[in-house]
Amino acid sequence: MKPKTIRFFSPQDNALIKPTKTKKGKEAKPVKLEGYISPAGKLVFPAKTIDQLELQADSARFQIGTDQGKRKIKTIYLVPTQDDQDESFALLKAAKSYTIDLGFILQKGGIAFKTTKYTFSLSPFPYQEGTIGYSLTLRTSDPKPAYTGKPRGRKPKVTNQEG
Repeated sequence: MKPKTIRFFSPQDNALIKPTKTKKGKEAKPVKLEGYISPAGKLVFPAKTIDQLELQADSARFQIGTDQGKRKIKTIYLVPTQDDQDESFALLKAAKSYTIDLGFILQKGGIAFKTTKYTFSLSPFPYQEGTIGYSLTLRTSDPKPAYTGKPRGRKPKVTNQEG
């Protein structure tokens, strides 16, 4: 049988590694990039979200769009633009947040923001060369409706308890 080659360590090998001290204080948690749609039909971005995106909120302008060929809006896309075009939307300062007014567009896209609370999460995506856009994935806080269709699978056995 062939002997195995084993590399052994000495106490001096372990002594060269000095443990680093870690702070046991509060560590900075990554801020979730989230927002919501107000009952007035405005996209509301909290100040923390704008700070995390490192945007100049006073001068930021966006082109806003959705998926081509879809009737109901599930995702909204924000693409930053430098031009002061008519097709771009500006961030407006609110109390502790920034808003973009999209009431008619959201209503036309099938979002009932007056009756349902919608939230969204932002995620960056590459749009064109050197341009990073943001996709807003919409969610509702309503629970999923109960299934009212035909039951699937095996039928439960019926036990007769007469007699």
